[in-house]
Amino acid sequence: MSTETLPDKPAPAPEGGTEAGNYFVSNYPPFSFWQAEQIPAIARVLDSPPNPDVPLGVYFHIPFCRKRCHFCYFRVYTDRKPDEIRRYVRAGMKEFEMYAKRNYLKGRKPQFVYFGGGTPSYLSVPQLEELTGHLKELMPWDEIQEVTFEAEPGTLTEKKLDAIRNMGVTRLSLGVENFDDHILDINGRAHRSMEVYRAYGYARNIGFPQINIDLIAGMLEETEDNWKRCVEKALEMQPDCLTIYQMEVPYNTGIYKTMQEEGKLVAPIAGWATKRRWVDYAFSQFEAAGYEVGSAYTVVKNKATTKFVYRDGLFGGADLLPLGVASFGHLGGVHIQNNADIGAYCDAIERGEHAVFRAYATDPDERLIRDFILHLKLGSVKPPHYQKKFGVNVLERFAPQLAWLSSEGFATVTPEIITMHREGLLQVDRLLHEFFLPHHRHARYT
Repeated sequence: MSTETLPDKPAPAPEGGTEAGNYFVSNYPPFSFWQAEQIPAIARVLDSPPNPDVPLGVYFHIPFCRKRCHFCYFRVYTDRKPDEIRRYVRAGMKEFEMYAKRNYLKGRKPQFVYFGGGTPSYLSVPQLEELTGHLKELMPWDEIQEVTFEAEPGTLTEKKLDAIRNMGVTRLSLGVENFDDHILDINGRAHRSMEVYRAYGYARNIGFPQINIDLIAGMLEETEDNWKRCVEKALEMQPDCLTIYQMEVPYNTGIYKTMQEEGKLVAPIAGWATKRRWVDYAFSQFEAAGYEVGSAYTVVKNKATTKFVYRDGLFGGADLLPLGVASFGHLGGVHIQNNADIGAYCDAIERGEHAVFRAYATDPDERLIRDFILHLKLGSVKPPHYQKKFGVNVLERFAPQLAWLSSEGFATVTPEIITMHREGLLQVDRLLHEFFLPHHRHARYT
């Protein structure tokens, strides 16, 4: 999980075109409030005894890609030589070694591991085997419940898929985005549709427990007919899980740079109302085929067997150890993000220093808000859970916001459960800003 700094931008209007800026809520408080001055809080956590009741996850950011997509806002590199990649992987392993020795993490075993990007599947088989072997030596995976691995279909050979499966990956996530080669090309994607089918077919044959397909609603030049064909093709593949994102245009993307050059304020992609309608269509088609909506972005074939250990751990306040350039995590109530420059990151680790460049020590109210709003993205929350976990009656704490959601028809609120309606779920990220503390609203990005 990595991200870069973006300018101030309020959440988009519900029915407007797509203007530049982020609205997807992935954490709280917003990243723009994390500061270098709070880095000492991390040392205090690392020197403290571990809390056995808090699950541990590990996130490793692989920032390399064959191409940079025009809509991408993550920290990625497309021009690195093999020796630079080797240096980075080894720096990541050394960073892990440094953390594993600290009191708060010593002797702990991860419940989940996530390889994100960039493109983790960009690495060679020997690099992947060296990396995962070293991670397992330092923190054994015998208690692991989930290992997620993001992949770009065009980088997956049969040999590499075999290696990924043998590493212990349980959840393979394929960044398909669209099945039309022209749409893929115009949006800067490196792969093509035939590579999707080849990779998916072999991955299914060798028995990954869970395969996810990503789609993006509202890509450049995407039409209603194209979207419906993509949904049809995804249904034919019968993935264990389908994840759909609504295209947004952060400031450090190629699309935004073009908008600047042309003096445009609205991006040349579908508006928010259209994207919500397209996602609703996809949800309905998959529901008709026996799938269930699992969150604002996912449908799953079988909720009993398709788990999201990483997501649920992250949402629930699990410790997440961040490794790699620009990656962010959470330890003992303190948010952490690493240096966003690959050279500075590697230099710091090689000197035996930490690579963190900002942090944020959350207070109990901020942890409550974070837990509550992230779980709303799953479609429902149970007030008694928050009374037990935080000692707070959320029906009272968030009374104005919940009354507004109810009056607008976005949710139903009862003492036992708060349920998001489909219309609310499809724009939940925009609605979550209402639950932010006043000084956190309209922050640079969330």
